[in-house]
Order: sequence, then structure tokens, then C-alpha cells
Amino acid sequence: MTYSSSDEYISKAVTRYSSLFTLPSHVAITILLGALCLLGGVLVILSLQPSYNGLILSATFGGIFLFFTLASDVVISRSSMKGDPIFDLRRCSALSLFSCVIWFGVIFLGSLISVFLETPNLWIKFFFLGFCGALMLRLLVFSTTSFADLGRMFFSSLLQPALCIIPIFFMESVVKYSLNARLPIFLLVSILVAVLTVFLFTYFLDRVGKRTLGIASSSMFKAFFANWTEGLNAPLEAFFEKLGSEQDVRVSMLTFRANKGIKAVMVVPALHPGPFKNLGSSLLPSLIQTALENKLQCVVSVPHGLVGHGLDLSSQIQNQRVVEGILGFTDSTLNYSKATPFVRTRKNEAAVSCQIFGDCALLTLTIAPKSMEDLPKELDSFIVKEAEKRGLSALVIDAHNSIEGPFNVDAAVVSLRKASVAGLKKALSYERSYFEVGAAIVVPKEFTVKEGMGPGGISVIVTKVGDQKAAYVTIDGNNMISGLRERILSELGGIGIVDGEVLTTDTHAVCGIVRTARGYHPIGEVMDQSKLINYIRQATVNALDNLEPAEASWRTEIIPNINVIGEKRIEDLSLVADRTAKQAKRLAVSLFSAASVLLIFLFMFL
Repeated sequence: MTYSSSDEYISKAVTRYSSLFTLPSHVAITILLGALCLLGGVLVILSLQPSYNGLILSATFGGIFLFFTLASDVVISRSSMKGDPIFDLRRCSALSLFSCVIWFGVIFLGSLISVFLETPNLWIKFFFLGFCGALMLRLLVFSTTSFADLGRMFFSSLLQPALCIIPIFFMESVVKYSLNARLPIFLLVSILVAVLTVFLFTYFLDRVGKRTLGIASSSMFKAFFANWTEGLNAPLEAFFEKLGSEQDVRVSMLTFRANKGIKAVMVVPALHPGPFKNLGSSLLPSLIQTALENKLQCVVSVPHGLVGHGLDLSSQIQNQRVVEGILGFTDSTLNYSKATPFVRTRKNEAAVSCQIFGDCALLTLTIAPKSMEDLPKELDSFIVKEAEKRGLSALVIDAHNSIEGPFNVDAAVVSLRKASVAGLKKALSYERSYFEVGAAIVVPKEFTVKEGMGPGGISVIVTKVGDQKAAYVTIDGNNMISGLRERILSELGGIGIVDGEVLTTDTHAVCGIVRTARGYHPIGEVMDQSKLINYIRQATVNALDNLEPAEASWRTEIIPNINVIGEKRIEDLSLVADRTAKQAKRLAVSLFSAASVLLIFLFMFL
């Protein structure tokens, strides 16, 4: 059987998503805007009137232009864009900066042509052509990123260019040009051309999303942009909820109890933490961890189950439902005081660990140091059935702990099947003994989502059966750089850990944060590996120090009617994002080039 994955589609979407630019501070934007206006005034006016008076006039022109631009930004941010989640004063000023770059670029070109052709009246036509370019840019940006209505968007687009025309009417005699009666007609036509061009651009762009999902691409882009710039997840998650479907989801929990109460909990939800950043269930592992830590006052580990993006939750509302569901079944059922040692089996590239607590087999699956990604839920079903044949329940974990290069999922599944069956048989061949458990957690402050670590930090659960000590190390991250797992286990061997496994939660809180090919950094790619290993070593030492006799309880529950996006919808969303970006490039070249040619033709008769 061939197992498909949505990772390729997600990667494309995250690449588009993370390529969105960031802006400097408002002070820096204002300084750049001031320098541009003053320099633009000098280059434009001084080329026409190279004298001391021309210098004064050019500085005055640039200063007035700057004043009207800054004033319009303040008015827009406090009136028509007031309450808009995107356009605060900084972003209004940034848009004015980019529109002024276009405007002054066109004016300067006109001034050079005027001097070269000795036609002083020509530059003013370029001034109004630049007005059209600036207006078109502003209309495009406001219409595709602002949540304001059409009237407020049009006012915000027109105010700054309209105000900046005012200085021209006071310079006619000084710079020696004449405004004719056809100017108002040209201005009206240029505004209509700009509006029509942006309308056509948006119309044809929206068709990409409507054909695939029934959702306008521009609306989706606004939601993406709001999430990227302000961290707002509600607009985009509203689409996820609409596109999602309800499913019953399974959550498994292995609880370790000592004399003083619960020592540690390992939770494996059959849900995927995605799609990226703070959307859907991206933060679910740390949300579950925090909620259980607060309630139970113990160490909580939330490793990755065998599921893919097809089981991403659609919104924070669904996250809360899952967390509340888990909190509702933390009470113990049967407690088991005996366990087998930690055993490991290998088949080709696959390495599977197995340890049985009572009648629950805890298995971890990896193909490290080869690259691995999400393992299919069909593999989980196969292992569970194999365990049931032997009178066991099974909690199966995708270690998700090695990435560097392509992942051959079909070959991995074949090897992991064989290794899992062998692991169950090997574990069952050992007698079960009383065991001890120790646990600890550490959250390194210097490692953030930008370095690839989620808010859950590092949790370590150590088991001791007889003289054997094994460690389950869980890191709140999305996969791990190849080879690091082996370094960690080797380091832990020096403090008495015979074997163990390093797991990641597959959190997608780290995805879409940095501008890289993946859109995120796996554990160990950019963070100091020596520091990371020291943190893990210290947490393991702490866990060893609090080892005590323990019992284990195992529970699996179904949380009904949870809205998940679904793999097909995830792929569709990702494809729409990719196709929309490509369509936008094509439309920008064709429509705006045509509009420019039309406006140039019109202004020749001004």
C-alpha cells in the first residue's frame, strides 16, 4: 500500500506564507519617508531649476509632500482604518512609503526627459502619471489586506495622493508649467482606470479559490495576512471550521502513580498538531501539557501519535474541547505494579522499542538516523491488532526524531511493521517486575519557536526495572536534525541510562515563523546542541534523583464530534495558496502593464 502525505503541500504553503515581508519600526519608516520626500523634491525640482531658489523650492516641495503624507496616515489610521486589525499607523506609513517610491520614481523620470527634450511642461504629466501609480498600489493593498468596507478602503486609498496634488497648484508660475482644462478629465479617468484594474485583478484572483474551495482567494489572503502580521487566528480558522468535518478522535493516556500521587503522565492524542504557527491544533501538545500539569501537578509528556495533517483541528474552540475531554478522564482505572524491561528490536532501518506495563505495550517507532516524517494511522491500526492478538493493548508513538533529506514512507512502514511485531514478542518473553519511575521537566529560556522549540520544553520520564534504567525524552519541537538523537542517547548512557528514546511532539507552533525552505527549524538545526544536551542531561539527572516505586494505569477514550480540517481540505488550501501566488504574478504583469500603457496614452494628450 502507498501512503500519501500532505507535507509537500503544506511546505509549499508555508514557504509562500513565511515569505511575507516584515516592516521596520514606525520611527524608521518616518525617517525613510522624510528622506525620500526631501531627496525626491530636490531631484525633481532642482533638475528643472538648477539654482539656489530651485533648491529652496525643491526642499519646500518635499517638505509639503511629507507633511500631507504624514497627516493623511494619521487621519486614515484614526478614521477609516480605525478598528482594522491590519492598518495601524505604522502600516499606513509603510504603504505611503512604497507608494511615494513609485510616485517620485515616475516624477524623476519625467524631469530627466523634460530636461533632455527641453520641454519644461512635460514633467507635470509624469507627476500625474505617478499619482495614478501610487493610487493603484494603495487600492490594491487596501483591497487585498484590509477588512474595511469598500467606502473606507477607497477613502484610504485616495486621501494621500489627493492631498499631495495640492502643492502643484501653487508652483505653476515658479517652475514654469501650465495646467490645462483637460486635467480634471484625466484625473477622473485615471481614478476609474485604477479602480477597474484592481477590480479585475481581485476578480480573477478570487476565481482560483472559488473554483477549488468556494472561497474567494482575496478573503483567504486577508485571513493569512492577519495571522502573519497580528497573530489573529480567528479569520483563518473560520474558513477551517467551514471546510472541516466532524470526527470522533481517540486519546490514549499512560499514567504513573507513586505513593504521593501521580508522578507522570504520557498522553498520545490521535490528532495532528497543525497546520502551522498558532492555527488549528498547532499548539495542542503544549496546551494539553499545561492543562494536565496545572490539574495533576506532575510531569506531562505529549509525544506524537501515528497521524498526519488529515487530523489537524480546525480552531482553538476544538482545541479547548479536546483539552476539556482529556481533563475529564484523568481518573485511574486498573493500576499495574509490574512491567517488563525496555527492549529494542531492529529490522532494516527501523528501530522499535517496547516496554509492557501491566497489559499495555508502550512502543516507540523510529528510522533514525534516516529521515522520517508523519507515519500513517494504518500502521498504528496494524500494531494495535498485533498487540490484541497477544492479549495486550498498545500505545504507539511516532518518535519523529530525524530529518535530513527525503522520506520513503512505504519502505519505512514495511520495516516498522516487522520490527514492531518482533518487539512485542521480545517484550513478552521477559518476566514482569516491580518498577520505579522518576520524572522531570525543563523549559530552556534561550530556545524559542524561532529556534524550533515550543513552549512545552523538555520532559523526561525514567523507568527502572531491575537494574535497567530507560529514559523517554520528549522535546516540544517539530522533528530533529539527523544524528542528534544518537548524541543524546550516548550522553545519557554516561549517567546510567541503558537505553531510551528521544521523541518530539511534532508541534507546528514553530512552523511559518522563520523564512527557510521548510518554514521552521527542526530541533538542533540552529540551537546550540551542546546546551540542549546539557538541559536534557540535567532533566534526566533530576528524574533519576526522584525515582520511586510506581504503578501504571492505561486508558483510551473517544472524544466525539471534533471538527478536523481533513487531509483533502489541507491539500486544497495549500494548493490554493500556491496557485493564487502564481496567478497574482501573472495578473500583475498583464493587467497593470495594460493599465500603464493606457494611462501613458491618455496623458500624452493632457
